[in-house]
Amino acid sequence: MKTLVSWSSGKDSAWMVHVLRQTPGIELGGLLTTVNAAAGRVAMHAVRETLLQQQADALDLPLRLVPIPSPCPNEVYAQVMGDAVRAAVADGFTHLAFGDLFLADIRAYREQQLAGSGLTPLFPLFGADTPSLARQMLAAGLRARLTCIDPRVLERRFVGREFDDALLAEFPATVDPCGERGEFHSFAYDGPMFRRPIPVVAGEVVERDGFVFADLLPADVAG
Repeated sequence: MKTLVSWSSGKDSAWMVHVLRQTPGIELGGLLTTVNAAAGRVAMHAVRETLLQQQADALDLPLRLVPIPSPCPNEVYAQVMGDAVRAAVADGFTHLAFGDLFLADIRAYREQQLAGSGLTPLFPLFGADTPSLARQMLAAGLRARLTCIDPRVLERRFVGREFDDALLAEFPATVDPCGERGEFHSFAYDGPMFRRPIPVVAGEVVERDGFVFADLLPADVAG
């Protein structure tokens, strides 16, 4: 089962790599990430490509970038992802793993898009109890920073914060602890899945397209 990981740069993707590496029969062969072609950042998470590459290096996995425009019409997204899937199949991949947790409609969409493609979708975290999962991640040493928040459900002060026990305790009861409904997105920088940590510092905070973003910088550049 040569498996490609749908990599967002966030904590769920990182934890999925950790889980898959402990799953018999799985051979991880790379990371697949959509990036905003104009900005050079991970789509939605807004993480810089330089940090994305540092993650891939620390995971010892090659990175496959899928540039998309912003905004990205559905038909364009389907076309570029179709090209990426065909390239992966040609390179011997048999499975594509996603870090989805409980949204059945998103899972059904992915299954529909991959049907007949030659790649079988995997959902190793699906159905997990997210409050327990968040605590499990932290207990295992996973570290992440919030790079994006939806200000309709979270106050602006949360962006850029460390994903830790204190943060979980401050979340409103309506917010999923793993942000599965899009309440927040994150950047994973340390944990059992990485060979080494990726030091980062929070830079400028901006509001764009209805979301609030914290620009993370490599610590060596920022310093």
